[in-house]
Amino acid sequence: MHLERIRPTKYRITLHSYELAALISAARWITDGAEGELTREATEQLKDILTAYDTELKRINKPDPNEQST
Repeated sequence: MHLERIRPTKYRITLHSYELAALISAARWITDGAEGELTREATEQLKDILTAYDTELKRINKPDPNEQST
């Protein structure tokens, strides 16, 4: 996963096809009523995606040392 801030409220996200598939599967599961439990593998994959997202979000929110404040 890779995040880029295009504008203050606009982002570009690059996902591996498996990451996108996991997110879409989770969304379908939820919109279909979310009965039962996700498999352990699906839960782990979603946790990995959330970890990658949090890591990327921290990276893009770090102040740029080359940017001068006014």
